[in-house]
Amino acid sequence: MLEAARAYWSALDADAKAAFRFHHISTDEVYGDLHTADDFFTETTPYAPSSPYSASKASSDHLVRAWLRTYGLPTLVTNCSNNYGPYHFPEKLIPLMILNALAGKPLPVYGNGQQIRDWLYVEDHARALYHVVTNGAVGETYNIGGHNERKNLDVVRTICALLEELAPQKPQGVANYHDLITFVDDRPGHDLRYAIDASKIARELGWTPQETFESGMRKNRSVVSRQ
Repeated sequence: MLEAARAYWSALDADAKAAFRFHHISTDEVYGDLHTADDFFTETTPYAPSSPYSASKASSDHLVRAWLRTYGLPTLVTNCSNNYGPYHFPEKLIPLMILNALAGKPLPVYGNGQQIRDWLYVEDHARALYHVVTNGAVGETYNIGGHNERKNLDVVRTICALLEELAPQKPQGVANYHDLITFVDDRPGHDLRYAIDASKIARELGWTPQETFESGMRKNRSVVSRQ
């Protein structure tokens, strides 16, 4: 993809070439995990990926920056926290919990459920990406977070409480959605905490998230459509 983008960019006229940007969207997982409550990932946090997935994402970040340095391709990199919202892949935590609860199936929670993630509503993320691609400085990295840190177990409990309100007609044999919570063996190498410091994009580009975790959940069609 980088080579295809470079070939396309190289063939542009001067004005189009100056306006061109290659925007690489990455993840906060490239930084590894955090072990203290007062620590946050910044754009200068050293990379320390702890899984094959995050290592592959880290390598792609480095490749993008290498194409800028070597060939002058005007690149931008963003690292975001966990997204949620409409049309989320059904195997991900939030839609999986919703679909399982509505079907009366167990709600599997890895380990003790104390792992912490920062949740970013997808439309907030889209607005941030627009700010970056239109106003971001070439060669810069911007962290994008939702300021919504939640323990995984608390996320599942929030979903259960919301479904009690929005989908009170439960599957047969289910008295309370919370009763479906089931603790399962933790994943190998499960990172404890991710948390993003998004002050750079706020300061330089004027973006801040608009949705709280709760307001974003209420906009999630996979929940609201069951009212």
